[in-house]
Amino acid sequence: MHVNLRMLAEHLGLSQTTVSLVLNNSPSAKSIPQETRNRVIEAAERLNYRPNYFARSLRQSRSMSVGVLAPDLSEGYFTQVMSGVVDELTSAHYFYFTACHDWKRELIEKYPQMLVERSVDGFLLLNTAADDIAVPVPVVAISAHIAIENVTNIILDHHRAAERALTHLYELGHRRIAFIRGPHAIPDSEFRWEGIQQVAREIDLKLDPALTVRIDAASWSMETGYHPMAPEIGYKPTQALLDKTRDFTAIFCFNDIAAIGAIRALKDAGLTVPGDVSVVGFDDIQSAAYSTPSLTTVRQPLREMGKCGARVLLDRIADREKEYPGEIVMAPELVIRESTGPAPTERKG
Repeated sequence: MHVNLRMLAEHLGLSQTTVSLVLNNSPSAKSIPQETRNRVIEAAERLNYRPNYFARSLRQSRSMSVGVLAPDLSEGYFTQVMSGVVDELTSAHYFYFTACHDWKRELIEKYPQMLVERSVDGFLLLNTAADDIAVPVPVVAISAHIAIENVTNIILDHHRAAERALTHLYELGHRRIAFIRGPHAIPDSEFRWEGIQQVAREIDLKLDPALTVRIDAASWSMETGYHPMAPEIGYKPTQALLDKTRDFTAIFCFNDIAAIGAIRALKDAGLTVPGDVSVVGFDDIQSAAYSTPSLTTVRQPLREMGKCGARVLLDRIADREKEYPGEIVMAPELVIRESTGPAPTERKG
């Protein structure tokens, strides 16, 4: 039998207001004796009390739900960001709808409207630009980089990230460094490349356009770093690079998935990592430490970025009149593992 607020209050011999204050963890509940609060919580758990969702939504003028829009939720960047998002939303008793747009423009436009129709209180955008999303609720974007009024961006310091990675390779003697850039669709791609260019100038490292390739599809598959062609992913940069030249001693990849695929492509080409070519990834996904060799990578604080994004969104929902920062910058760090080593004395081809 479903136990509602009235029945629970009658069972406890308390007013519905008192029980409601305790169960909603209201600041006013602090005036209620701790013994009474404990009794309410114990009875609610024992009787399997479930609040009336619609009644509560009407009282609070909120649906207690948010929309999360992402390109996909495959292993890597998104799973780690979402782990932080889920922690924050769950602890705040918020439900969330996740919509994956797969980089399709029509879905990026359609899904926000569908979620607004479901009365979400706000939006969290993961690696999705906010410029084409017009919604009447608060918005927080993670890794979007687009300055829009009333949108807070949670971003990484890409200059510092490039500095950590390139300085590490430079100190190991690498001067011929290849780069696997990210897809055009991903907001981080251009900002990360801009950081690489700036740092290269600062340390007097020449960037050779012939050693720069780009992921041609917004896929996080390990194949992204591997074969030159595949119908579902398209351009596979590492093998295509090897088809042109072997005159490089290191590869700096857009993400760890691409880096792990690149290591496999190098191995199949008869090259060793890091003996012939050092490889650096980006993100520090869980599998990076367990690949063979284990991957040197720039660690994004992905879980913390997710937690921060969710916290700011909930704050924006709670107080729309307050001023919030347009940008919150997170610091990266370099995790050195087995995939990088000294540059070989000769590397031509």
